[in-house]
Amino acid sequence: MRVLVTNDDGIASPGLAVLARAALAAGADEVVVAAPERDSSGASASLIGAEQDGRLVVARTDAPGLPDGVASYAVRSAPAMIAFVAAHGGFGAVPDLLLSGVNRGANTGHAVLHSGTVGAALSAATHGIRGLAVSLAAADPQHWATAERWTGHVLDWLAGRPAQADRVVNLNVPDRPLAEVLGLRSAPLAAFGAVQARVDELEGGDLMLSYEEIAAERDPDTDAGLLAAGWATVTLLHAPAFDAGAELPEHPAPLT
Repeated sequence: MRVLVTNDDGIASPGLAVLARAALAAGADEVVVAAPERDSSGASASLIGAEQDGRLVVARTDAPGLPDGVASYAVRSAPAMIAFVAAHGGFGAVPDLLLSGVNRGANTGHAVLHSGTVGAALSAATHGIRGLAVSLAAADPQHWATAERWTGHVLDWLAGRPAQADRVVNLNVPDRPLAEVLGLRSAPLAAFGAVQARVDELEGGDLMLSYEEIAAERDPDTDAGLLAAGWATVTLLHAPAFDAGAELPEHPAPLT
């Protein structure tokens, strides 16, 4: 099994080493790290990348704490672009699995639409590569080892199941000591993420964004609510798809 590790926090994030170690412990034959040169949070599945003379800018860079033998690259692009390039052999052989994270902060609710962590996994899935996005629920996480252990558990589960086309697993882990995590729950997406934005119009027509945390009790049985209560959560996400049974306007001839 060949694994590509990426993220949206950038090449300097310690979460990359966490996933690299988890992949090796799960039996990966080769692990390669390719992550954005700088923080790309909120990039979703954007395919933005910086080019120089028509070439994507990539530099061999040592991410912190990587196990011996794991090569790593800083890429001047969004994480979904890294997944796209990997799917076309840009970092060696096409990976069997893409691991994205470990993200600083949760990726829950419908806000996963905007997540670069999740966007990279979804981008990989559209090219037939399994994807797992992992997030640790704190802006400044302290319990990376907890995320590593739960990632290993989910990887063991994935290894025993057939691949599901265009689907990725989204794992969120509380930033707690391993013994204080209540367990792992399958969870639906919350209506919002952990934070909800509000847009206010100011005098003169300017717009101001403000953010507020969503109370966990608002959606107690969703990924956001369960995570806040101390559970690790897993959600199966579907890459872009269409509804074959939808009734839509068709016309048998050109309009006149």
